[in-house]
Amino acid sequence: MNQRYYSLDVFRGATVALMILVNNPGSWGNIYSPLKHATWHGCTPTDLVFPFFLFAVGNAMAFVMPRFEAAGDAVFWKKVIKRTLLIFSIGILLHWSPFVKWDADSLVAKSLDNLRIFGVLQRIAVCYFFASVIVYYGKTKGAFVISGVLLLLYWFITVWLGKAGDPFSLQGYFGISIDKAILGEAHMYKGEGVAFDPEGISSTMAAIVQVVFGFLAGQYIQQKGKTYEMLANLMIAGLVLIFAGFCWDMVFPINKKIWTSSYVLYTTGLAMLTISLLIYLIEFRGIKGAWSRFFDVFGKNPLFIFVLSGFLPRLLALIRFKDGEELTSPLSWFWNHICKPISDDLRNGSLLYALVMIAFYWLIVYWMDKKKIYVKV
Repeated sequence: MNQRYYSLDVFRGATVALMILVNNPGSWGNIYSPLKHATWHGCTPTDLVFPFFLFAVGNAMAFVMPRFEAAGDAVFWKKVIKRTLLIFSIGILLHWSPFVKWDADSLVAKSLDNLRIFGVLQRIAVCYFFASVIVYYGKTKGAFVISGVLLLLYWFITVWLGKAGDPFSLQGYFGISIDKAILGEAHMYKGEGVAFDPEGISSTMAAIVQVVFGFLAGQYIQQKGKTYEMLANLMIAGLVLIFAGFCWDMVFPINKKIWTSSYVLYTTGLAMLTISLLIYLIEFRGIKGAWSRFFDVFGKNPLFIFVLSGFLPRLLALIRFKDGEELTSPLSWFWNHICKPISDDLRNGSLLYALVMIAFYWLIVYWMDKKKIYVKV
Protein backbone atom coordinates (compact mmCIF):
# COMPACT_ATOMS: atom_id res chain seq x y z
CA MET A 1 0.00 0.00 0.00
CA ASN A 2 2.87 2.39 0.70
CA GLN A 3 4.17 2.02 -2.83
CA ARG A 4 0.72 2.73 -4.22
CA TYR A 5 0.70 5.87 -2.17
CA TYR A 6 4.13 6.72 -3.55
CA SER A 7 2.87 6.42 -7.13
CA LEU A 8 -0.04 8.65 -6.23
CA ASP A 9 2.33 11.17 -4.63
CA VAL A 10 4.41 11.27 -7.81
CA PHE A 11 1.31 11.62 -9.99
CA ARG A 12 -0.17 14.31 -7.77
CA GLY A 13 3.18 16.04 -7.38
CA ALA A 14 3.75 16.20 -11.14
CA THR A 15 0.28 17.72 -11.47
CA VAL A 16 1.10 20.35 -8.84
CA ALA A 17 4.41 21.14 -10.55
CA LEU A 18 2.62 21.63 -13.88
CA MET A 19 0.08 23.83 -12.11
CA ILE A 20 2.85 26.08 -10.79
CA LEU A 21 4.43 26.18 -14.25
CA VAL A 22 1.27 27.34 -16.02
CA ASN A 23 0.07 29.68 -13.24
CA ASN A 24 3.33 31.59 -12.83
CA PRO A 25 4.60 32.91 -16.16
CA GLY A 26 6.80 35.97 -16.17
CA SER A 27 4.40 37.60 -18.61
CA TRP A 28 0.85 36.46 -19.37
CA GLY A 29 1.18 37.95 -22.83
CA ASN A 30 4.23 35.84 -23.68
CA ILE A 31 3.52 32.14 -23.14
CA TYR A 32 4.21 29.08 -25.27
CA SER A 33 0.98 27.60 -26.65
CA PRO A 34 1.04 24.33 -24.65
CA LEU A 35 1.16 26.41 -21.46
CA LYS A 36 -2.07 28.21 -22.32
CA HIS A 37 -5.63 27.04 -21.79
CA ALA A 38 -7.63 26.28 -24.92
CA THR A 39 -9.42 29.41 -26.03
CA TRP A 40 -12.76 27.58 -25.81
CA HIS A 41 -13.25 24.09 -27.28
CA GLY A 42 -10.26 21.77 -27.26
CA CYS A 43 -7.68 20.65 -24.72
CA THR A 44 -4.06 21.66 -24.18
CA PRO A 45 -1.59 20.17 -21.65
CA THR A 46 -2.55 23.04 -19.34
CA ASP A 47 -6.17 21.90 -19.42
CA LEU A 48 -5.12 18.57 -17.88
CA VAL A 49 -3.94 20.03 -14.58
CA PHE A 50 -7.28 20.48 -12.83
CA PRO A 51 -8.96 17.21 -13.93
CA PHE A 52 -5.80 15.27 -13.06
CA PHE A 53 -5.89 16.79 -9.58
CA LEU A 54 -9.55 15.83 -9.13
CA PHE A 55 -8.71 12.33 -10.34
CA ALA A 56 -5.94 12.17 -7.73
CA VAL A 57 -8.41 13.28 -5.02
CA GLY A 58 -10.67 10.37 -5.94
CA ASN A 59 -7.75 7.96 -6.21
CA ALA A 60 -6.64 8.80 -2.67
CA MET A 61 -10.25 8.47 -1.48
CA ALA A 62 -10.19 4.79 -2.42
CA PHE A 63 -7.62 4.16 0.29
CA VAL A 64 -9.47 5.98 3.08
CA MET A 65 -13.08 5.06 2.26
CA PRO A 66 -12.78 1.56 3.84
CA ARG A 67 -11.88 3.27 7.13
CA PHE A 68 -14.94 5.51 6.85
CA GLU A 69 -17.15 2.50 6.18
CA ALA A 70 -15.72 0.67 9.18
CA ALA A 71 -16.20 3.71 11.45
CA GLY A 72 -19.83 4.26 10.48
CA ASP A 73 -22.07 7.06 9.22
CA ALA A 74 -21.43 9.54 12.03
CA VAL A 75 -17.66 9.53 11.52
CA PHE A 76 -18.06 9.64 7.75
CA TRP A 77 -20.27 12.74 7.80
CA LYS A 78 -18.14 14.49 10.42
CA LYS A 79 -14.91 13.95 8.47
CA VAL A 80 -16.32 14.77 5.03
CA ILE A 81 -18.23 17.89 6.09
CA LYS A 82 -15.27 19.21 8.07
CA ARG A 83 -12.86 18.70 5.17
CA THR A 84 -15.29 20.18 2.66
CA LEU A 85 -15.85 23.33 4.72
CA LEU A 86 -12.13 23.75 5.40
CA ILE A 87 -11.09 23.50 1.75
CA PHE A 88 -13.95 25.74 0.60
CA SER A 89 -13.12 28.35 3.25
CA ILE A 90 -9.43 28.32 2.35
CA GLY A 91 -10.43 28.94 -1.27
CA ILE A 92 -12.53 31.95 -0.25
CA LEU A 93 -9.73 33.35 1.91
CA LEU A 94 -7.22 32.85 -0.90
CA HIS A 95 -9.40 34.93 -3.24
CA TRP A 96 -9.69 37.65 -0.60
CA SER A 97 -5.98 37.60 0.28
CA PRO A 98 -3.85 39.47 1.04
CA PHE A 99 -6.85 41.35 2.47
CA VAL A 100 -5.46 44.79 1.64
CA LYS A 101 -4.56 46.59 -1.59
CA TRP A 102 -2.89 49.77 -2.72
CA ASP A 103 -5.18 52.74 -3.32
CA ALA A 104 -2.90 55.51 -4.59
CA ASP A 105 -0.29 55.75 -1.81
CA SER A 106 -2.27 54.02 0.90
CA LEU A 107 -3.06 50.45 1.81
CA VAL A 108 -6.80 49.91 2.24
CA ALA A 109 -8.86 46.86 3.15
CA LYS A 110 -10.11 44.82 0.20
CA SER A 111 -13.87 44.93 -0.14
CA LEU A 112 -16.00 41.81 0.03
CA ASP A 113 -18.50 43.35 -2.39
CA ASN A 114 -16.83 41.76 -5.43
CA LEU A 115 -15.20 38.74 -3.81
CA ARG A 116 -15.34 35.72 -6.11
CA ILE A 117 -17.19 32.90 -4.36
CA PHE A 118 -16.20 29.91 -6.48
CA GLY A 119 -12.76 28.85 -7.69
CA VAL A 120 -10.37 25.92 -7.88
CA LEU A 121 -10.31 24.98 -4.19
CA GLN A 122 -14.03 25.56 -3.87
CA ARG A 123 -14.69 23.19 -6.77
CA ILE A 124 -12.37 20.60 -5.23
CA ALA A 125 -14.30 20.88 -1.96
CA VAL A 126 -17.73 20.51 -3.57
CA CYS A 127 -16.62 17.65 -5.82
CA TYR A 128 -14.98 15.88 -2.90
CA PHE A 129 -18.17 16.16 -0.84
CA PHE A 130 -20.59 14.82 -3.44
CA ALA A 131 -18.19 12.16 -4.73
CA SER A 132 -17.68 10.94 -1.15
CA VAL A 133 -21.42 10.63 -0.61
CA ILE A 134 -21.88 8.85 -3.94
CA VAL A 135 -19.20 6.23 -3.33
CA TYR A 136 -20.04 5.77 0.36
CA TYR A 137 -23.71 5.03 -0.21
CA GLY A 138 -23.68 3.90 -3.85
CA LYS A 139 -20.71 1.54 -3.51
CA THR A 140 -18.85 0.57 -6.68
CA LYS A 141 -21.77 -0.32 -8.93
CA GLY A 142 -23.95 2.54 -7.76
CA ALA A 143 -21.13 5.06 -8.14
CA PHE A 144 -20.52 3.91 -11.73
CA VAL A 145 -24.22 4.16 -12.63
CA ILE A 146 -24.66 7.55 -10.95
CA SER A 147 -21.60 8.86 -12.77
CA GLY A 148 -23.03 7.82 -16.13
CA VAL A 149 -26.37 9.43 -15.27
CA LEU A 150 -24.69 12.69 -14.23
CA LEU A 151 -22.68 12.93 -17.46
CA LEU A 152 -25.71 12.20 -19.64
CA LEU A 153 -27.94 14.51 -17.60
CA TYR A 154 -25.43 17.36 -17.86
CA TRP A 155 -25.33 16.91 -21.64
CA PHE A 156 -29.13 16.91 -21.86
CA ILE A 157 -29.52 19.98 -19.63
CA THR A 158 -26.81 21.88 -21.50
CA VAL A 159 -28.60 21.35 -24.80
CA TRP A 160 -32.11 21.79 -23.38
CA LEU A 161 -31.50 25.00 -21.42
CA GLY A 162 -28.77 26.44 -23.64
CA LYS A 163 -29.23 28.85 -26.51
CA ALA A 164 -31.00 27.14 -29.39
CA GLY A 165 -28.50 26.15 -32.06
CA ASP A 166 -25.51 27.29 -30.02
CA PRO A 167 -25.71 25.79 -26.51
CA PHE A 168 -21.98 25.15 -26.12
CA SER A 169 -20.75 28.71 -26.71
CA LEU A 170 -19.90 31.35 -24.12
CA GLN A 171 -23.02 33.28 -25.09
CA GLY A 172 -25.24 30.21 -25.22
CA TYR A 173 -24.14 28.28 -22.13
CA PHE A 174 -27.04 27.88 -19.69
CA GLY A 175 -24.88 27.86 -16.57
CA ILE A 176 -24.10 31.57 -16.75
CA SER A 177 -27.67 32.61 -15.98
CA ILE A 178 -27.82 30.18 -13.04
CA ASP A 179 -24.57 31.51 -11.57
CA LYS A 180 -25.76 35.10 -12.00
CA ALA A 181 -29.03 34.33 -10.26
CA ILE A 182 -27.42 32.53 -7.31
CA LEU A 183 -23.98 34.11 -6.95
CA GLY A 184 -24.50 37.54 -8.51
CA GLU A 185 -22.31 39.00 -11.24
CA ALA A 186 -20.12 40.83 -8.74
CA HIS A 187 -19.01 37.50 -7.24
CA MET A 188 -18.21 35.75 -10.52
CA TYR A 189 -15.00 35.40 -12.56
CA LYS A 190 -14.69 37.87 -15.43
CA GLY A 191 -11.58 36.61 -17.20
CA GLU A 192 -13.53 36.01 -20.42
CA GLY A 193 -14.55 39.67 -20.55
CA VAL A 194 -18.01 38.91 -19.17
CA ALA A 195 -19.36 37.42 -15.94
CA PHE A 196 -18.66 33.72 -16.48
CA ASP A 197 -17.29 31.34 -13.88
CA PRO A 198 -15.40 28.28 -15.21
CA GLU A 199 -15.76 26.76 -11.73
CA GLY A 200 -19.42 27.67 -11.51
CA ILE A 201 -22.37 25.75 -10.13
CA SER A 202 -23.73 23.95 -13.19
CA SER A 203 -20.51 22.51 -14.62
CA THR A 204 -19.64 21.08 -11.20
CA MET A 205 -22.13 18.30 -11.99
CA ALA A 206 -19.71 16.77 -14.48
CA ALA A 207 -16.59 17.59 -12.45
CA ILE A 208 -17.90 15.44 -9.57
CA VAL A 209 -17.62 12.43 -11.87
CA GLN A 210 -13.89 13.10 -12.29
CA VAL A 211 -13.41 12.38 -8.58
CA VAL A 212 -15.66 9.30 -8.70
CA PHE A 213 -13.68 7.88 -11.63
CA GLY A 214 -10.47 8.50 -9.69
CA PHE A 215 -11.98 6.55 -6.79
CA LEU A 216 -13.01 3.65 -9.03
CA ALA A 217 -9.51 3.48 -10.52
CA GLY A 218 -7.90 3.59 -7.07
CA GLN A 219 -10.27 0.93 -5.76
CA TYR A 220 -9.47 -1.34 -8.69
CA ILE A 221 -5.72 -0.90 -8.14
CA GLN A 222 -6.17 -1.71 -4.46
CA GLN A 223 -8.29 -4.81 -5.07
CA LYS A 224 -6.16 -6.29 -7.85
CA GLY A 225 -2.80 -5.43 -6.32
CA LYS A 226 0.47 -5.32 -8.20
CA THR A 227 -0.39 -7.58 -11.14
CA TYR A 228 0.00 -7.22 -14.88
CA GLU A 229 -3.72 -7.91 -15.20
CA MET A 230 -4.45 -4.78 -13.16
CA LEU A 231 -2.02 -2.73 -15.18
CA ALA A 232 -3.29 -3.94 -18.55
CA ASN A 233 -6.94 -3.42 -17.64
CA LEU A 234 -6.22 0.06 -16.29
CA MET A 235 -4.48 1.01 -19.52
CA ILE A 236 -7.28 -0.48 -21.65
CA ALA A 237 -9.86 1.45 -19.60
CA GLY A 238 -7.87 4.62 -20.19
CA LEU A 239 -7.77 4.05 -23.94
CA VAL A 240 -11.50 3.28 -24.03
CA LEU A 241 -12.31 6.49 -22.16
CA ILE A 242 -10.12 8.55 -24.49
CA PHE A 243 -11.85 7.03 -27.52
CA ALA A 244 -15.28 7.59 -25.95
CA GLY A 245 -14.33 11.18 -25.18
CA PHE A 246 -13.36 11.78 -28.81
CA CYS A 247 -16.61 10.23 -30.02
CA TRP A 248 -18.69 12.35 -27.65
CA ASP A 249 -16.68 15.39 -28.69
CA MET A 250 -18.43 15.27 -32.08
CA VAL A 251 -21.76 16.21 -30.45
CA PHE A 252 -20.66 17.63 -27.07
CA PRO A 253 -17.27 19.32 -27.61
CA ILE A 254 -14.35 18.75 -25.28
CA ASN A 255 -14.25 21.96 -23.26
CA LYS A 256 -12.66 22.67 -19.88
CA LYS A 257 -14.37 25.99 -19.26
CA ILE A 258 -17.84 24.45 -19.20
CA TRP A 259 -16.40 21.06 -18.12
CA THR A 260 -18.24 19.00 -20.70
CA SER A 261 -18.92 15.29 -20.29
CA SER A 262 -16.62 14.48 -23.22
CA TYR A 263 -13.87 16.44 -21.44
CA VAL A 264 -14.38 14.29 -18.32
CA LEU A 265 -14.00 11.05 -20.27
CA TYR A 266 -11.02 12.26 -22.30
CA THR A 267 -9.02 13.67 -19.37
CA THR A 268 -9.87 10.73 -17.11
CA GLY A 269 -8.57 8.40 -19.80
CA LEU A 270 -5.32 10.35 -20.00
CA ALA A 271 -5.05 10.32 -16.20
CA MET A 272 -5.46 6.54 -16.17
CA LEU A 273 -2.75 6.09 -18.78
CA THR A 274 -0.43 8.40 -16.84
CA ILE A 275 -0.95 6.65 -13.51
CA SER A 276 -0.55 3.30 -15.28
CA LEU A 277 2.81 4.41 -16.64
CA LEU A 278 3.93 5.55 -13.20
CA ILE A 279 2.84 2.28 -11.60
CA TYR A 280 4.72 0.36 -14.26
CA LEU A 281 7.90 2.40 -13.85
CA ILE A 282 7.88 2.61 -10.05
CA GLU A 283 6.19 -0.56 -8.80
CA PHE A 284 6.98 -3.01 -11.59
CA ARG A 285 10.37 -1.84 -12.81
CA GLY A 286 11.63 -0.05 -9.73
CA ILE A 287 12.69 2.92 -11.84
CA LYS A 288 12.69 5.73 -9.33
CA GLY A 289 15.18 8.16 -7.96
CA ALA A 290 15.82 11.85 -8.41
CA TRP A 291 13.02 12.29 -10.95
CA SER A 292 10.36 10.69 -8.75
CA ARG A 293 11.77 12.30 -5.61
CA PHE A 294 11.44 15.71 -7.25
CA PHE A 295 7.72 15.22 -7.81
CA ASP A 296 6.75 13.24 -4.72
CA VAL A 297 7.59 16.06 -2.29
CA PHE A 298 5.08 18.25 -4.15
CA GLY A 299 2.56 15.44 -3.89
CA LYS A 300 2.93 15.16 -0.12
CA ASN A 301 1.89 18.77 0.49
CA PRO A 302 -0.32 19.59 -2.51
CA LEU A 303 -2.89 21.79 -0.80
CA PHE A 304 -0.26 23.77 1.10
CA ILE A 305 1.85 24.48 -1.97
CA PHE A 306 -1.22 25.38 -4.05
CA VAL A 307 -2.28 27.95 -1.47
CA LEU A 308 1.24 29.27 -0.98
CA SER A 309 1.82 29.67 -4.74
CA GLY A 310 -1.40 31.68 -4.94
CA PHE A 311 -0.91 33.74 -1.79
CA LEU A 312 2.81 34.61 -1.88
CA PRO A 313 2.83 36.54 -5.21
CA ARG A 314 -0.13 38.63 -4.00
CA LEU A 315 1.62 39.34 -0.73
CA LEU A 316 4.89 40.31 -2.44
CA ALA A 317 2.96 42.62 -4.77
CA LEU A 318 2.24 44.80 -1.73
CA ILE A 319 5.97 45.53 -1.40
CA ARG A 320 6.71 48.58 -3.54
CA PHE A 321 10.00 50.29 -4.22
CA LYS A 322 11.55 52.59 -6.78
CA ASP A 323 13.06 51.10 -9.93
CA GLY A 324 14.27 54.10 -11.88
CA GLU A 325 11.27 56.36 -12.24
CA GLU A 326 8.71 53.60 -11.69
CA LEU A 327 7.40 51.76 -8.68
CA THR A 328 7.88 48.01 -8.81
CA SER A 329 7.57 44.91 -6.63
CA PRO A 330 10.06 42.07 -5.99
CA LEU A 331 8.65 39.64 -8.55
CA SER A 332 8.18 42.36 -11.17
CA TRP A 333 11.80 43.40 -10.66
CA PHE A 334 12.92 39.80 -11.04
CA TRP A 335 11.01 39.49 -14.33
CA ASN A 336 12.19 42.80 -15.77
CA HIS A 337 15.85 42.56 -14.80
CA ILE A 338 16.65 38.83 -14.71
CA CYS A 339 14.25 36.85 -16.91
CA LYS A 340 13.12 39.29 -19.58
CA PRO A 341 16.62 40.22 -20.86
CA ILE A 342 17.76 36.63 -21.54
CA SER A 343 16.17 36.41 -25.00
CA ASP A 344 14.54 38.52 -27.67
CA ASP A 345 11.73 35.97 -27.60
CA LEU A 346 9.98 36.97 -24.38
CA ARG A 347 8.40 33.53 -24.13
CA ASN A 348 11.81 32.17 -23.13
CA GLY A 349 12.14 34.65 -20.29
CA SER A 350 8.58 33.96 -19.23
CA LEU A 351 9.28 30.22 -19.15
CA LEU A 352 12.49 30.76 -17.15
CA TYR A 353 10.51 32.76 -14.61
CA ALA A 354 8.01 29.90 -14.23
CA LEU A 355 10.79 27.31 -13.85
CA VAL A 356 12.45 29.39 -11.14
CA MET A 357 9.11 29.53 -9.34
CA ILE A 358 8.89 25.73 -9.47
CA ALA A 359 12.42 25.44 -8.06
CA PHE A 360 11.63 27.94 -5.30
CA TYR A 361 8.47 26.16 -4.16
CA TRP A 362 10.19 22.79 -4.49
CA LEU A 363 12.85 23.87 -1.99
CA ILE A 364 10.10 24.72 0.47
CA VAL A 365 8.27 21.39 0.20
CA TYR A 366 11.57 19.49 0.12
CA TRP A 367 12.52 21.08 3.44
CA MET A 368 9.05 20.30 4.81
CA ASP A 369 9.40 16.68 3.76
CA LYS A 370 12.80 16.46 5.44
CA LYS A 371 11.23 17.79 8.63
CA LYS A 372 8.22 15.47 8.22
CA ILE A 373 5.87 18.44 8.06
CA TYR A 374 2.71 17.56 6.14
CA VAL A 375 -0.20 19.96 6.03
CA LYS A 376 -3.47 18.07 5.79
CA VAL A 377 -7.13 18.98 6.20
